[in-house]
Amino acid sequence: MPLLSIKASEALADLGRFHTVLDARSESEFAEDHLPGAVNWPSLHDAERAAIGYEYKQVSPFDARLRGAVLVARNIAAHLEREAMDKPKDWQPLVYCWRGGMRSGALATVLSNVGWRVHVLEGGYREYRRAVIAALDELPGRLDLRVVCGVTGSGKSLLLQRATALGAQVLDLEALAEHRGSVLGLVPGRPQPGQKLFESRVWDALRRFDPARPVIVESESRKVGDLRVPEKLVERMRAAPCLRLELPLDARVALLLQEYDFFVRDTEAFCARLDVLRVLRGHETVNRWQALARAGAHPQVVRELLEQHYDPVYLQSMARHFAGFTAPRQVLAWDGSEAALERVAQALAAL
Repeated sequence: MPLLSIKASEALADLGRFHTVLDARSESEFAEDHLPGAVNWPSLHDAERAAIGYEYKQVSPFDARLRGAVLVARNIAAHLEREAMDKPKDWQPLVYCWRGGMRSGALATVLSNVGWRVHVLEGGYREYRRAVIAALDELPGRLDLRVVCGVTGSGKSLLLQRATALGAQVLDLEALAEHRGSVLGLVPGRPQPGQKLFESRVWDALRRFDPARPVIVESESRKVGDLRVPEKLVERMRAAPCLRLELPLDARVALLLQEYDFFVRDTEAFCARLDVLRVLRGHETVNRWQALARAGAHPQVVRELLEQHYDPVYLQSMARHFAGFTAPRQVLAWDGSEAALERVAQALAAL
């Protein structure tokens, strides 16, 4: 069956038409970023690619191509034997590499010769990346955003999760960034994705929303952890109507102790993270918080962190950057109970 070439714009408009998206690049390239839902079938693995590249430049282009052909054939055979023996005759994969060249071409040729209907992405990942950047400038302008604002510990993430389960359109940037959005927000053992992969995740979420329905998003700053939120999305968020979530202070402390229980279990990790606040709050204050934490007074530390650091910083930033913050479209008050959370989530889902 002949190979079929497809433009990035056409492929990305309907990725669901393909049964599988195959990334023929190496493992490290795939880890940095890839098309949504893609699986990695490297034509050359990282070490092999480096060795062939060195041989091409330093020894002989011909010898490098010959050795590369042997490795590519061996790897493709392994992929087929491991992953493709149960694929039906009507399986239709989309294959890409860095530029839509030799690596994807070799894999696609073998698959096509078997009899499967194979599409190769024109321009490869490079064209996909250009399309994502362009879409991140364009898609936010289509959406009717509603920003959930509320001081730290008011339960914004919980509310977004519950609203999603109820059918609301939710853009959860913290989930996409694998970070909880504050100085203490990086979850131990869960590193953030790279910037490109984060942008791919944001694009994939934005493209799925119905422009005729509101999209709920949390009042994030320009960065979630180390990752930058796309500029056009930031602009749209800051101009959007705000919905203020309110929770009493005692309930906020209890919720944070529950959500960040890993810091309660590992006091030294908590104390190490508090060191980041020395520039803003001074050595004396941070030393005191660390001493309290080591003495087991985590609730007191959390309360003081909220009152002395998080709340003043958040309120000042929101008033400066979010046009709708001082006059919210709606106030969503709850008391920390499951019933109250369900009630405010239903209010969001009904927008």
